[in-house]
Amino acid sequence: MFRSNNVAARVFERQIFTPAPGTSVHCARRFYENIVPSHTIYDIECPDLLFRKFSDDGQYLITFSRNHQDLIVYRTTWLSFSCKDQYCDAQDLPSKASKFESFFTRLYNVTLASTGELICKDFFLYTERNQFGIFATSSAQIHDAPAVGGAIQGVPSIEKITFHLVRLEDGVILDERIFRNDYINLAHSMGVFLYDDLLAVVSLRYQRIHIIQIRDSGVFVDVRAIGEFCREDDELFLNSSAQYMTRSSVNGVNQDDTHENGLHQVQIQEVSFLSGLKQRLLSFIVQGIWNEEDDPTLVQFLDHHHLLIKFGSVDGGVARNAENHPAFFAVYNMETTEIVAFYQNSADDLYSLFELFSDHFYSSSKNSFLMKFISTHSNNIHALEQLRCNKDKASSLPQFVKKMLATLPISCQSQSPSPYFDHSLFRYDEKLISAADRHRQSTDHPIKFISRRQPNILKFKIKPGPESGSADARAKKISSFLFHPTLPLAISVQQSLILQPAVVNIHFRR
Repeated sequence: MFRSNNVAARVFERQIFTPAPGTSVHCARRFYENIVPSHTIYDIECPDLLFRKFSDDGQYLITFSRNHQDLIVYRTTWLSFSCKDQYCDAQDLPSKASKFESFFTRLYNVTLASTGELICKDFFLYTERNQFGIFATSSAQIHDAPAVGGAIQGVPSIEKITFHLVRLEDGVILDERIFRNDYINLAHSMGVFLYDDLLAVVSLRYQRIHIIQIRDSGVFVDVRAIGEFCREDDELFLNSSAQYMTRSSVNGVNQDDTHENGLHQVQIQEVSFLSGLKQRLLSFIVQGIWNEEDDPTLVQFLDHHHLLIKFGSVDGGVARNAENHPAFFAVYNMETTEIVAFYQNSADDLYSLFELFSDHFYSSSKNSFLMKFISTHSNNIHALEQLRCNKDKASSLPQFVKKMLATLPISCQSQSPSPYFDHSLFRYDEKLISAADRHRQSTDHPIKFISRRQPNILKFKIKPGPESGSADARAKKISSFLFHPTLPLAISVQQSLILQPAVVNIHFRR
């Protein structure tokens, strides 16, 4: 059916035509073809902030102070002004339009970091049901920390890592959870995953997965820790067995021999006994090919009962060429403590699952509304075609599979639900911009968003950096983009690797 480029005509069309069952929301999102960011205010007067992202419901803009101490939250207000002339579109915007406060109203400023700690500027998780925000602060890394208390050799240590549960409505800190002398990969939430009210925190240093529940009252509640033990009573059982063997060694008929054997058994438990999680893994793969103790883990929830766990190299799989490192994936059932499936990072069957059912790897909630519209290989034919085109162009298929599976587990809430990243509506150069929450190498050329329905029609373009281009073209620059989940509004931030102020632009519909 032909869809007009006129908004009034499309509203009338919506009144007289009924969409097919189950497609009403998708039909409503097509209005974004007409409602796009059409105007840019370059180098806006902005406080010296570190921009994080919009909350998934669009109510809050999360920022941090430049000294990594304070959380500063804004609410979108939009620019408004009056015009007496007949042709208002031709008029210049008022002077207040060049101010950040004309688009955003500051709600509060809360100090999160205590003495010796800094806010992790790349970490923020949002609970949709209760509108809580989860933030993290940490002290400096100690790279040559001794491996004591069951820690893994070669993994750095952080003296204090604190997770803060904040009510975004008023900035009240409801609860905190502290990890001491541990290492958790906080960058882009790689070591933490949120699914509904369950939070999984991966301790790389001690090889544990902490499952924490976020209650409606705003408190963290420990559910279990998976690592050394898998069931809640495993530790009690092993301690009871050790005490029984010790008593048997003292009271046995042959006291000397039994005492020696009992102590030998206890020593085996303390020194060479594998963790409960790796015992399950060894039982699953039968052969003893996975018996090393120096392998960290990354994790994500597949649902309330299953975890996707990545076993890899000591750096946690965060190196740039992580696809070249040996890695394995295990699907673990938390209720039965069983390994359900086990894959190598070059497994074609795991790649096929990722290609066909990628929605299951992205979702952070079974009830999330906006996140259902993120374009993936399994819900968008255009995204699938692009993936298969890249697959056909790859010089080595096994290397392509490794490269794709290196993105697993996918960081929680790392995709923007903005309709302008919907591959059914627009096409754009994903080397320059995408829904993924990552910095991109900046360009002086505008990033074009082309209509998918009308392939040769430019709908809008976004240019990071100053309007006239950078004065020093040789300086390497990176850009980040924050798109509002529902409004035709975006923020672009261009930064240089040398010490220069960031350039902040506001892109909106005038």
